[in-house]
Amino acid sequence: MTKAKLSEKIGYGFGDMSSSMFWKIFSYYLPFFYSNIFGLSLAHAGTLLLVTKLYDAISDPVMGLIADRTSTRWGKYRPYLLWIALPFAIAGILAFYTPQTDNYTFKHIYAYVTYILMMTVYTAINVPYGAMLGVVTDDSREKSVFSSFRMFFAFIGSFISMGIFEPLLRLRSSLMGTLPEKWTIADSAPVDWTIALTVIGAICAILFFLTFAMTREHVTESEMAKAEENHKEEKKNSIMEDLKALFCNAPWWLLLGGGISLLLFNCIRGGAAAYYFADVLGVKAIYTLAIFLTVGEISQLVGVVVTVPVSEKIGKKATFIAVLVVITIFAAAVAFLPETPAGMWMLMAAQILICIAIGISSPLLWSMFADVADYSEYKNGSASTGLIFSSSSMAQKFGAAFGSAIVLWVLMAFGYDNAKDAVQTPEALATIKALISWIPAVGSAVGVLIMAFYPLTDKKMSEIREGLKARR
Repeated sequence: MTKAKLSEKIGYGFGDMSSSMFWKIFSYYLPFFYSNIFGLSLAHAGTLLLVTKLYDAISDPVMGLIADRTSTRWGKYRPYLLWIALPFAIAGILAFYTPQTDNYTFKHIYAYVTYILMMTVYTAINVPYGAMLGVVTDDSREKSVFSSFRMFFAFIGSFISMGIFEPLLRLRSSLMGTLPEKWTIADSAPVDWTIALTVIGAICAILFFLTFAMTREHVTESEMAKAEENHKEEKKNSIMEDLKALFCNAPWWLLLGGGISLLLFNCIRGGAAAYYFADVLGVKAIYTLAIFLTVGEISQLVGVVVTVPVSEKIGKKATFIAVLVVITIFAAAVAFLPETPAGMWMLMAAQILICIAIGISSPLLWSMFADVADYSEYKNGSASTGLIFSSSSMAQKFGAAFGSAIVLWVLMAFGYDNAKDAVQTPEALATIKALISWIPAVGSAVGVLIMAFYPLTDKKMSEIREGLKARR
């Protein structure tokens, strides 16, 4: 049984710290950036987010297959962290750069090219990174610990990016002495976004370099090598066999559905937050969007810390279902809060409770995908770890694709005006409030129904681990 060093767990956490710094900005700010800063119409911006992220989701299993068949002296998955770290940062900067031209068609094409590039690079580094959880240790509890380190550092990254992003947007105006007294995100200029992403991109690249330097693929180097020796007469699984095993894997389908519902909740609610603070609360807000999001990240850190003891107490499946129930109830309750100081404090309370629950779900989901990979190996003789973990990334991107597009399309349907300094109609304001409350709650409620049928309970996984231990 492989016991990893503390430094390896910290190093593994740095990887998702890097990813989350970009991912949270994409989730919370990208719809607003494309519609209100870059200058795309709501219809074009919504279609852009849907098409590019659907492409990205489809590319995930392809990258999983490639990573599973990579062989280097550094392992199967780890070398991608070294190769892709710098392109990851550069692609993020380009995605948030606004060309200085009045040619709308050129800008529209530029947005597609740069965002597809960003999603391609994100896949190329994050699918192998996620698959590493299956090979850094062979112990199920250690995988949960690695997953908790991953999510803990992910939320540190989110906390940092949410905390510094708006100050970075204000930096240029502050230095020039032109910062408005009542600054909101709508007052930022395109160049401010490029400056902010340049700083954050540099941090992200450094973190992935550290992940490469501090981690090792222990299972690949030891027990997988023994397994290959024991089965050297067997043919290596073909791509079609791997895909067939995946599509016949019922727990994979159910967990995929649960993951999509959770990410759909996060992306609709998160994508609507900038509009909610800019247009519904506006200057009446007693705290800023940055504070709201940063408090949410701190709350998610609390959730990450309690994930292992809670899931060990009641089981992974029961914990995941409980999380979905909590976020459904408290998100729906936001629809009834008034835009008063008291209502805003209740909004913050709901944010804290929702984010604690989401914090619990995040490492839990990765750990459950590791269980799905063990189930696949137990049933089919091949774990296809990269393919299994790419499905988790695919779930995120399906949820993000439809979540972000839904926000923009619903706003367009109910008359939202993305012109600078526009005054929104009561109907548009009510729509924004629905997008941060009961609309995402519908998505998480569907997840509860899906996960009720998930079969890999703790008892079942104990039987599977015993069977795998006997084989190895």
